[in-house]
Amino acid sequence: MSGHSKWATTKHKKAAIDAKRAKAFAKYIKGIEVAARMGGADTAGNPALDLAVSKAKKNSVPVANIDRAIKRGAGLTGEVVDYTEILYEARGPQGTALYIECLTDNKNRAASEVRVAVTRNGGTMADSGSVAFLFERKGVVEVAKKDGLAEDDVLMAVLDAGAEEVVELEDEFEVVSEATDLPAVRTALDEAGLEYNNDDPQFRPTMKVELDAEGARKFLRLVDAVEELDDVQNVYSNAEIPAEVMAQLETED
Repeated sequence: MSGHSKWATTKHKKAAIDAKRAKAFAKYIKGIEVAARMGGADTAGNPALDLAVSKAKKNSVPVANIDRAIKRGAGLTGEVVDYTEILYEARGPQGTALYIECLTDNKNRAASEVRVAVTRNGGTMADSGSVAFLFERKGVVEVAKKDGLAEDDVLMAVLDAGAEEVVELEDEFEVVSEATDLPAVRTALDEAGLEYNNDDPQFRPTMKVELDAEGARKFLRLVDAVEELDDVQNVYSNAEIPAEVMAQLETED
């Protein structure tokens, strides 16, 4: 989920935090490698690479790692980088649906690992198309909350750029647009001087399924298992965990 778990509880052990940070780094590195392979190692002449590098730097990926990824992706190290994007569909507890986005250099490995992670953690793999229709592709930009910044301020900055809505979350505002309007939204935020992150196309559910404590417990275990897989870039779901249920789960940690 754009480098972090949307359903993560507030209590984390250091090992879990470090693991998620490493996974996030790997995601940005893959993005750089793919962009460099498609358009070459020069960021000035490769807008996709320039954007991938910018995202990695914003998320504190070390410069040395970025440089190596560019060279590896562009074929300057003699290594062959060839990733394929695959989408898997699964069902979780209490009618939830998962849309799993993978970027892999081995399709058989990815398919096997996703299937094992899903089935061993209470989920079932779904037929192609049986989950996809529950989601729509949207552009999502996360704007950092700062003192004095209101939802209306963000909306005014991006309204003419094609933004459809601004959603206030605990630590950030989500700006939602058509995926094709993402560049215009980024530009509008830059011009307004608003800091943002995780500006990517995402699959958003058209309707959500509210979970009780038992369902949420099972759902979080399932999502954690899938997100830990190296080939998994993002996990999207229609699950909604109410604040009171999340609070109950946190007391159990």
